Amino acid sequence: MITVRPAKQSDAAAWLQLRHALWPEGSETDHREAIDRFFGGDAREPLAVLLAEDGTGCSIGLAELSIRADAEGCHSDRVAYLEGWFVVPKARGHGVGRALVAAAEEWGRSQGCCEFASDSRRDNEVSAAAHRALGFIEVGLIRCFRKDL
Repeated sequence: MITVRPAKQSDAAAWLQLRHALWPEGSETDHREAIDRFFGGDAREPLAVLLAEDGTGCSIGLAELSIRADAEGCHSDRVAYLEGWFVVPKARGHGVGRALVAAAEEWGRSQGCCEFASDSRRDNEVSAAAHRALGFIEVGLIRCFRKDL
């Protein structure tokens, strides 16, 4: 049985582990600081964090959520946004990602949003397939550039 619920302060260690698995390029210190800001009420994003647990209470997935005024392919100025979405590999294919997205959609509706958006890296075909399987429509691919000044 999968349970999805908002993260609590006591979930900080589990959230840190999941977050680092999703974004391994970030340092543990950076992830820990982001989590501390969230629980301290100082974070601009995420606005909400959902954790998925298995029947034993082990955290097996997460969704980090925000609201964006502008999202690629969206028409409203208040879009629920899936900033981060991760399911541990051993739990994939068992409805965990679907349960997280369903709970995230409900959160978005409760915030007055009528659109839900997300993104993934261009080369992440697993993520693209998972998004499509849950009804997301691909609306564009972008390349981002930077230059030192």
